[in-house]
Amino acid sequence: MARRQGQIDERKREAVLDAAATLFAEKGMAVSMEEIARVAGVSKQTLYNRFASKAEIAKALANQRSDAIVAPLMGTGEPAQVLEALAVSLLERVCRPNKVGSMRGVVLMSAEAPDIALAVYEGGPLRSLKLLSAWLAEQTRAGRLDVPEPEDAAEMFNGMVLGHAHLRAMLNVPQLDAARRARRARNAVRLFMAAYGPKVSVASRTASDA
Repeated sequence: MARRQGQIDERKREAVLDAAATLFAEKGMAVSMEEIARVAGVSKQTLYNRFASKAEIAKALANQRSDAIVAPLMGTGEPAQVLEALAVSLLERVCRPNKVGSMRGVVLMSAEAPDIALAVYEGGPLRSLKLLSAWLAEQTRAGRLDVPEPEDAAEMFNGMVLGHAHLRAMLNVPQLDAARRARRARNAVRLFMAAYGPKVSVASRTASDA
């Protein structure tokens, strides 16, 4: 069966993003659009039809990574369950060697290409924080959490989960193993829920104990 045009376009887009992630990790800003096209197996015209610049490619990569990390927020379940799944997802992707390399490449290019660094931050970490913040606000409105300042809480949650994982990744030193990642996720959620779990009023507690 012949592939539809949309399927072909998506396959080429994924090839470009895969090639760019590898090349950014290896060479940083020194990579040219022509080299990305060659490694991806597409023409320069095809590449430029989809991405006008390396900044656009970097932002698309960041969006892709962000979507994968926050996928648990799209599911259902108790807040603690969703947050633990999110914490595991975040740690697994930060600690994954092939993903670490591309992020290290962005760090290397940030001084000479601030537009790319900003695109990556806005399309990845900042976007993930905004999605988590919106989810926390929604859970608060539903009475399942009590988070008065969701933007700050989202950033603090990510900080508790990651700890030094990002720093280890940037410095290419040994990362947390699976058991420690799972334990970190559970502990971060336990602390977060202790601070932001739904508050039970004294009257409600007295009534339930009666």
